[in-house]
Amino acid sequence: MTKYIRYSILFLVWAFVSCGPSLKTQLETKTALKEKLQLLFPDATITSLDNLDGFSESYQLVLNQPLDHDHPEKGSFNHYVYLSHKDYNKPMVIETEGYNARYVKNEVSELLDANQAIVEYRFYGKSKPNPVPWQYLTNDQAIEDYHSLVTKLKLLYHGDWISTGISKGGETTLIYKYKYPKDVKIAMPYVAPLINTQEDPRTTDHINSIGDADCREKVRKFQRALLVNREAVIKEIETHATEKKMTFKEVPVEEALEYAALEFSFSFWQWGGKCEEIPAESASPKELFDYVNRIVGISFYNDATFEALLPSYYQHMKELGYYGFDFEPVKDLLKVVKSTSNKRFAPKNVDLSYDPDYIKNVRDYVENKGDKILYVYGEYDTWGACAPTPKPDVDALKMVLKGGHHGTRVRHFPEKDQKRIKETLARWLAE
Repeated sequence: MTKYIRYSILFLVWAFVSCGPSLKTQLETKTALKEKLQLLFPDATITSLDNLDGFSESYQLVLNQPLDHDHPEKGSFNHYVYLSHKDYNKPMVIETEGYNARYVKNEVSELLDANQAIVEYRFYGKSKPNPVPWQYLTNDQAIEDYHSLVTKLKLLYHGDWISTGISKGGETTLIYKYKYPKDVKIAMPYVAPLINTQEDPRTTDHINSIGDADCREKVRKFQRALLVNREAVIKEIETHATEKKMTFKEVPVEEALEYAALEFSFSFWQWGGKCEEIPAESASPKELFDYVNRIVGISFYNDATFEALLPSYYQHMKELGYYGFDFEPVKDLLKVVKSTSNKRFAPKNVDLSYDPDYIKNVRDYVENKGDKILYVYGEYDTWGACAPTPKPDVDALKMVLKGGHHGTRVRHFPEKDQKRIKETLARWLAE
């Protein structure tokens, strides 16, 4: 083929494409939402879902998402999104999940009478390829997932956009706001930490100062009681594991008990444990096990959960940072656990070199430039020790519920505080 003929063919193809109807025009010719979505995402599998309360149409989208947005030729993975529709002109809330997606109505879409899109984090839940190509599990690649989706959906949804997420998902909300500040008008993270190191000491400082001294002492004595009664509590774990069909090959039962004892103080404050409910040191092994199982959950260390959380620990060790265990209350009783690090739960034979600047840059942005961010925290939540604090001249609002924990939501605040939150959101939306 001569160069002239080849260029002529390329010109004709370009002319055909450029003169054809634009995507916007094609979208306008379609009346059904599903047809519009198929135009926006031609490679996606789109199926109808039962509507959550207040929505008129709902769809599961399985996107063909690039592993590497800079090099799409490197492959793709199935990425799950759950879209719930009210009206093209109402606000759209995008929930930046930090883990598996949960198909539920989020509080922000309820507050704002909005559409919602729940996006599973790459390489979690149904969006987890097998094997996991760990080098593509970065926050920057995940943010490109969100940015690509929002850019396309904005051709359909013309109201204001709001991002939200809970815990690690809230952290993702802040990272997304930092990377693409104009993608959404408002960001509303819940109980979101921005962690300084792989073992951020602020969590231990929180555990050793929150509440009153008597309660903290009860927590410490309970941790010790679990390990003083080691053999009897292990038998309770084994009985429970048999009943629930759980296996502990990755983290053997004795090791799981030690980690649960170390974890107890973190989880107790994180989830709003009640001091008066902590069993006495003289409690039976079953009482001791039942309570630690209620607060920490021994299933956290079983093989299924260990496998499910590998992506999370990978991210924490690489970019997000995490917390370390406080050995002080039980260091003389430990037999198996030798390190305060959570690296034990990360993937093996994978580069876990930590980038200390990643979250530092996010924190710098949200604290100094992060306008229209509404933060929600609980006072007792251990992760609250790592919360950012916006500077006074930043148009942001940080709400901390007195006595609240990691499950804190707007509906838990006193009426006057809820009014302040709603008025702030209304003001930002009107601007």
